[in-house]
Amino acid sequence: MIEVENLTKYYGDFLAIENVTFQVQKGEILGFLGPNAAGKTTTMRILAGYMPPSSGTAKVAGFDVVEQSLEARKRIGYMPETVPLYTDMTVESYLDFHATIKGLRGKKKQQRIDEVLDICRLGDYYDVIIGKLSKGYRQRVGIAQAIVHEPEVLILDEPTIGIDPKQVVETRQLIKSLGRDRTVILSSHILPEVNMVCERVIIINEGRVVAVDRPENLSAALKGSEQIQMEVRGAIKEIVASLRELKGVQDVTWESAGENNIFTVDCSPGSDLREEIAHLIVGKGWGLINLQTKRMSLEDIFLKLTMKEESEA
Repeated sequence: MIEVENLTKYYGDFLAIENVTFQVQKGEILGFLGPNAAGKTTTMRILAGYMPPSSGTAKVAGFDVVEQSLEARKRIGYMPETVPLYTDMTVESYLDFHATIKGLRGKKKQQRIDEVLDICRLGDYYDVIIGKLSKGYRQRVGIAQAIVHEPEVLILDEPTIGIDPKQVVETRQLIKSLGRDRTVILSSHILPEVNMVCERVIIINEGRVVAVDRPENLSAALKGSEQIQMEVRGAIKEIVASLRELKGVQDVTWESAGENNIFTVDCSPGSDLREEIAHLIVGKGWGLINLQTKRMSLEDIFLKLTMKEESEA
């Protein structure tokens, strides 16, 4: 549905993105993750047809966003980070305006406006002046205008920035529901948001893509080892020494947790030492409170990748 190849953009002498390449399949929700000024918004704007790249290509539903811009834009719904709302219009008149410029007419237009008001839970606010809405409801109006023409692709740039926690949860649920029948690209610098909503993630840093995969696959690739975390009651030095003697254990670290201590064991790739570790701890008479495998969080992955990029620069 979306094909991006070697996308590069200069602002004067400043290189904003360099050789950005990725694909998004039909019906997929893709997270575009990176720190501020990483190149997320530049990439989103190029995909949405707001500006051309310096080099490289981007296609939406088979249409080049530069050479076949109008056809590509017909299939795209775009909500920029700062939604260009007309604050003196009512919600319904604003959506009517957008529906008209996007080619909807007559009964079909009104029917679609009513559907979008319902989808975005704006039915009680259809005759309210946009300037009187909260930030969260303004974001909903932004999403509503992006989907009013039933696009195949939805591009959302930082859709939950600046709204309260309750609205954040509701907006995430809305995005997930919209992703059931269309392709969605969601850009964000908020790690939990991407993890909760997206099936696959692109991590971009300093204008370059540093990873593209499902979060769990990135975790497996980056660790290079398996980790087991346990909460144990007993003498710290003895526990660490005994664990390090086990075959397949690469390292053991610990942190205080009140009366008990949390130990993290790095094991050789492919090793599952949970049973052996449990047997050791119980056999020594220590108190085993909890034992589980530990996965890298998206935050761990993000920090490891971006710090690696900075150290190599």
